[in-house]
Amino acid sequence: MSDMYNFRLFSYLINSNVFLLQFSIQAPRPPKQPNVQDYQFFPPRLFELLDMEIYAFRKNIGYKVPRDPEDPNGAQNQKEAQRMIDEAEPLTEEEIAEKEKLLEEGFTNWSKRDFNQFIKACEKYGRDDIDNIAHEIEGKTPEEVRAYYEVFWERKEELQDLEKIMAQIERGEAKIQRRISIKKALDAKMARYRSPFHQLRIAYGTNKGKNYTEEEDRFLICMLHKLGLEKENSYDELRIACRSAPQFRFDWFLKSRTAQELQRRCNTLITLIEREMLEIEEKEKKERKRGQKPGNAKTPQQKRKADGTPDGRGRKKKKQ
Repeated sequence: MSDMYNFRLFSYLINSNVFLLQFSIQAPRPPKQPNVQDYQFFPPRLFELLDMEIYAFRKNIGYKVPRDPEDPNGAQNQKEAQRMIDEAEPLTEEEIAEKEKLLEEGFTNWSKRDFNQFIKACEKYGRDDIDNIAHEIEGKTPEEVRAYYEVFWERKEELQDLEKIMAQIERGEAKIQRRISIKKALDAKMARYRSPFHQLRIAYGTNKGKNYTEEEDRFLICMLHKLGLEKENSYDELRIACRSAPQFRFDWFLKSRTAQELQRRCNTLITLIEREMLEIEEKEKKERKRGQKPGNAKTPQQKRKADGTPDGRGRKKKKQ
């Protein structure tokens, strides 16, 4: 989209009171100007016609552009704005008919609420997940959302708050990537055990802490992995699971934890697991570089031995 179009869109939005002028006397505009918004993506030609209409109206009433005292180029800008008014002409009948036709070509049935829901859906699912986005907007069919989606990503540069909007979407996408990274680490950790709920061990180092037991930590991580991190209420479900687990029926400390407290503890444990999995991955890479043959790779049972975990029956193996 051209810079001239962006200028005309910005100019029209200012004239339509979407943005407040810096000086106290507000520039007048025609009494029946249509209420168009940038997120409705009307054809660029419409804003040219609306600008022409505004300038012609101001010329008709003899409006004089005031100088903005806070603008260092106030005199020059005042002169240019007045010139546009003085040279303006009323719309012809053909131009009026064209304007009315163009007013029907934007997304006129999309409100600010619809637009905000669309942006939140892009934030929640990521810009590429059109299937979920299409079913997220209340009051819109999937087909309507898909049509808007195509135009939005093609013409998003026309939006006045584009930087803010994209930052919101990118924050959501970063969270999605973080969940994927965590799931990958937890999947790798769980795969090292035949029965993670009984066998899983966490490499605490010096970060064990005094409040949670190893049994509690093992349950939290295994149950979180089972419930799934992609859920919005996963930690609420984890809290319910802690309260209903028979092995913790007398564990008042764990049963009294809030969802936020459980999330903080899980975040600590996830960090430890990610660090452990990264160290294992780097170690395996070094072994491959040294030319270790595939036949010498450790079996899951050997991996459990290396972790100091019990055998598949939940007992430490006795020495023969």
